[in-house]
Amino acid sequence: MATFLYRLGRLAFRRRRLVVMLWVAVLAAIGIGAMSAPGTSSGALSVPGTQSQRAIDLLQKEFPQASADGATARVVFEAPSGQKLTSAANKAEVESLVAKLEKSPQVSGVSDPFSSGLVSKSGSIAYAQVSYKVAEADVSGAAHSVQTDVVAQGEKAGLKVSLGGNAVKDKAASKAAELIGVGVAAVVLVITFGSMIAAGLPLLTAILGVAAAVLSVTLATHFFDLASSSTTLALMLGLAVAIDYALFIVSRYRNEIRDGHEPEEACGRAVGTAGSAVVFAGLTVIVALSGLSVIGIAMLTSMGLASAFAVAVAVVIALTLLPAMLGFAGMRIMKGRMLTRRMKALERGEGESTGVRWARFVTRNPVKVLAVSVVGLALVAIPTMSLKMALNDDSGKPPGSTQRIAYDTLSKGFGPGFNGPLTVVVDARDSDDPKTAAKSAYSMLSKLDDVAAVRPPSFNESGDVALIGAVPKSAATSEATKDLVGEIRGHGTALHQDTGADLMVTGLTAVNIDVSTKLSDALVPYLAIVVGLALVLLLLVFRSIVIPLKAALGFLLSVVSTLGVLVAVFQWGWLKDLFGVDQTGPIVSLLPIVLIGVVFGLAMDYEVFLVSRMREEYVHGAEPTQAVVQGFRHSGRVVTAAAVIMVSVFSGFLLDDEALIKSIGLGLATAVFFDAFVVRMTIVPAVMTLLGHRSWTLPKWLDRVLPNVDVEGEKLRHALEAEQTDPAPEPVLAGVAAGVHAGSDGHGGAHAFTGFHASGDPDTPVPAQQAAGKARGLSRFKQRLARGGEATAPADSTESEAPARRKLLKNPMRRS
Repeated sequence: MATFLYRLGRLAFRRRRLVVMLWVAVLAAIGIGAMSAPGTSSGALSVPGTQSQRAIDLLQKEFPQASADGATARVVFEAPSGQKLTSAANKAEVESLVAKLEKSPQVSGVSDPFSSGLVSKSGSIAYAQVSYKVAEADVSGAAHSVQTDVVAQGEKAGLKVSLGGNAVKDKAASKAAELIGVGVAAVVLVITFGSMIAAGLPLLTAILGVAAAVLSVTLATHFFDLASSSTTLALMLGLAVAIDYALFIVSRYRNEIRDGHEPEEACGRAVGTAGSAVVFAGLTVIVALSGLSVIGIAMLTSMGLASAFAVAVAVVIALTLLPAMLGFAGMRIMKGRMLTRRMKALERGEGESTGVRWARFVTRNPVKVLAVSVVGLALVAIPTMSLKMALNDDSGKPPGSTQRIAYDTLSKGFGPGFNGPLTVVVDARDSDDPKTAAKSAYSMLSKLDDVAAVRPPSFNESGDVALIGAVPKSAATSEATKDLVGEIRGHGTALHQDTGADLMVTGLTAVNIDVSTKLSDALVPYLAIVVGLALVLLLLVFRSIVIPLKAALGFLLSVVSTLGVLVAVFQWGWLKDLFGVDQTGPIVSLLPIVLIGVVFGLAMDYEVFLVSRMREEYVHGAEPTQAVVQGFRHSGRVVTAAAVIMVSVFSGFLLDDEALIKSIGLGLATAVFFDAFVVRMTIVPAVMTLLGHRSWTLPKWLDRVLPNVDVEGEKLRHALEAEQTDPAPEPVLAGVAAGVHAGSDGHGGAHAFTGFHASGDPDTPVPAQQAAGKARGLSRFKQRLARGGEATAPADSTESEAPARRKLLKNPMRRS
């Protein structure tokens, strides 16, 4: 793989204009296609196989006029202070608004508050239930306009009118989170590289990659129904990993330049080595996200596949567009005008970085460091034992939004259960007396303690399927309502035995309960599938059994600790004001499983980036402890910068008003912080120090079976060394200045070979090791001159390479 990526990097560098033009053409084509796409839906949940979904399917067949899968809206009316809606003027106004709703496009029915008994005991609050013929994703702009007009007309008459339900259009999401994430990433990259060009390339390629991914997801809505959360998660994750992957390759490119290689060669080596790590890091993320599709919930499937696609685009961008951009930057990427004195010293090889000092500290005190880290994460994970999950409803909408106002108003007028009514379906098609079966069900519901109101049964045209409405006393997301649904379903067994009829509970509340149960049941199998597949990938990458197991255990520690933080903030209310949480409650059911999928992939990113460099040093002969320190020397700074960027990008989503997005942002930011800084940069080096050579052992039989993917670029290194070995004496050229360098793009060639250091300081002496590398990098240029080449090479002179090199790259094991 390393050899293939080496050739790909050089090709993209050499054909940079063509590569950039192709990407621009692809973006333009996707953008044009996305312009006419219907767009994402709000992501209504449907779970085949559950009782609630079976009841919905039956209602669609027997009550087609009810539009069981259609969107619904609640229009809530509240009289001015001291007045009642039952007064003549207010009643006339409400009836006028209801009549307007009945004439709205796509509406199948509207319940009148006064004739349907939907007025509170105080007479000050009432609501109308609006049913639509279409699903929530298909509610038209004209229908939304009628909703807005009703609110405006009611408020003009002095009433307080608010809207709830899934047919109501959400307020457009703010883009502040993305802007903050990009801004922080820019600052971190400038500090890391000390160069505006080096910092700008990862940002530019990441933005282009995210644009391509999001536009592609939008284009896909021509063919698939995708949840709106798909775009949000794809944007969030795609931006973070795209910056990280580009950061890793740019950092390696700069290192190769410092070792004396000409820009094209440096680009090939960077893509061949760091690019291999990027490919496998990206694969682990893609595997983890794609695994969400095995759960069987359409919303999660669309979120997982869209995000996996965004990660795949980030990998392809890093391997193709980024090398092309490096071709345009050339040697200018080394001009660090924003380096501090300490950074310049480190560039010259003087002193030790903070990462190296930290690695030495950990390797000197592995037992103490390991104990403190594990105990600390275990303490943070304690709240996880109190984890409660439920799907979010309008109570999680932003304060001040029309949905939240409607929810709170209904709770005040009718009790919290009115926001989560239950639909009880009596399927008496196999019963001898359907009416008796429905009457028995109605009597049973009326006697339950937690039922506030029951609507008498209504039958289908055949008279063998009945529909009964029940309103709980408790809130839709409460444990009491969940227990009530279980109790009603339990009575269904007795009803079937007595009458032969089946009883099913559905409605939004029941669907949410079934989804939460399915997610809880799927958590362990999903974890096993994702971890198992990723362990196989890591086994191929590191050719070690210990390292993949250690990586998985560290990830589990990160996840339970993150869940502990989420429970403490969103469920217990600790520091809720700091994070902008206005209401505590159960954790959103989708969050733990999404967190596992995303965080596992990101955790393996850091594992691959950090440990692959350690393995590279170990394979090249370093002792285990020395390999750990050298891995931090080369990758510690990059992994730290990548983690800070990811934490910043995810933390930016805490500014979102939506409770689900806010919790995902905090969860991902916390998980990345724990996994990068506590697990990967503390626990991992401590464990590898304690295990020593055993960290890299692999049974001989397994070593023979596993393919060697050469992530550390060992085969590539041997191939390039063989090519550089030339027994013939190198000709000495008279009149050729020492500073001449015919780089592939003519970028600052003199800087690489005249003692001018990469930091941009002309007075900085070049270390002997780098000078030797530069001499090697110049050898082929001298040979071309000796054969009669020009002293000043054209911009794309590297296209005419020796046949020996081409043969060698086709067969990396060939020796010259």
